[in-house]
Amino acid sequence: MTHPKTAENMMNGAGPIEQALLPRLVHITEAAAIAAAYQMGRGDKMFADHVAVEAMRRMLNNFDMKGVIKIGEGERDEAPMLYIGEEVGTGKGDIVVDIAVDPLEGTNLTADGVPGSIAVMAMAEPGGLFHGPDVYMDKIVVGGDVVRYEKEHPDERIDLDAPVAHNLEIVAKALNRNVDELVVVILDRERHKKRIEEIRASGARVRLVSDGDLMPGIATAVRGSGTHVVMGAGGSGEAVLTAAAMKILGGKILARLVLPNVANGESEEKIAEEKEEKMPRLATMGITEDSINNVMDTNKLVPGNDVIFAATGITPGQLLREVNLFGGGDARVHSISMGSSGVVKFTDTLYISDKEETPIRFM
Repeated sequence: MTHPKTAENMMNGAGPIEQALLPRLVHITEAAAIAAAYQMGRGDKMFADHVAVEAMRRMLNNFDMKGVIKIGEGERDEAPMLYIGEEVGTGKGDIVVDIAVDPLEGTNLTADGVPGSIAVMAMAEPGGLFHGPDVYMDKIVVGGDVVRYEKEHPDERIDLDAPVAHNLEIVAKALNRNVDELVVVILDRERHKKRIEEIRASGARVRLVSDGDLMPGIATAVRGSGTHVVMGAGGSGEAVLTAAAMKILGGKILARLVLPNVANGESEEKIAEEKEEKMPRLATMGITEDSINNVMDTNKLVPGNDVIFAATGITPGQLLREVNLFGGGDARVHSISMGSSGVVKFTDTLYISDKEETPIRFM
C-alpha cells in the first residue's frame, strides 16, 4: 500500500539555507529569550535588551555560515553588536545569508513583566530581505484566507490607501464573517487615534497593544488565533520580520516607509529637521522623498525564496508561552520556527543541566 510522502517531499524540496540552518535556528532565539527572561519584571529595559543581544550574537557566531545583519540593533555607531552590516557566523562553509534580528521585541513588555515579548529572527539568501532604514513603516497585515479571496476576486483587494472600512469589508468576506466579528490589533499610540476611531466606526473590534505587534501580525495567518488584521505604523525592522513569516505562511503585508515625525503629526519644522537628518542615509539605499511613499508588498519586503524564521516567547503571548526558569540556569521555552518549504514547528523545549536536580516532568 502506498502512503503520502509529505514530510519527505517537503524537506527534500527545502532550500540549502533551510536544510542547513532551520533545525538549529530556535537555539539562537531561545538563548536570547532565556537571557532576557532573567530580567523580566526588573524594570530595566536597556539591560534586558543588552543581555538578549549578547546571547543572540554568541549563538550566531557558533553557526558555520557567512551572515550579514540587514535588520539589527541600529547603525554601527549606535549599536556595539548586531549592528546593521555586522558580519556574523564562523565564516566556514558555503552558506551565505542576510539576517534580520530583534533579540528582544518588546523591551518595555519584558521590563514590566507584561505579556507579548519575544526574541525573533529571520534569514534568507543575499538580497532576500529588504534592507530598510531605521524609520517607521505604516502597514496592514492579513492572513492567507484574504490572499486566496483576492485571487478569486481580483477587483476586491486590500489597499493601504483605501478607507479602513473598505479593507475590513474585504477581510470579512474572505473569512466569511461580519465586520463586527473582526478583531483588529493596533499599537496604542496617539498617531493612531483617528484610525482607531475609523475601525470602531466600521463596526470592528479593536485590540490595543502597548508594544509588539509582530506576533499579532503572524497570528493573522493562524486560524483560531482571534486576530484578523493588524494595522498601523511601527518599526520597519518588525515589518520586515513580519513579512518573512507571511512569506512562509501565505499571508500578506502591505507597507510603506514613513518618517517618525510625519507619522506622529509633528510640526513642519520638526519634519524638515528629520528629513535633513535621515534622507541622506535613505538616499544611499535608493530611497528618495518621492519613492519613500511607495507601497511595498510581501515579496518586495522579502524577495528571497529560501527564507527561515524563528521566534521564542519571553513573556506570555497569543501564540507562544513564556519562559519558565527552574533555577541553576535550567529553563523551559516555547518557540515557533518555519521555512519556505512550508514546514512550521511549534517546539516546547527543556534546557536541563542536572537531570537529578531538575527531573523532567510530564505536563
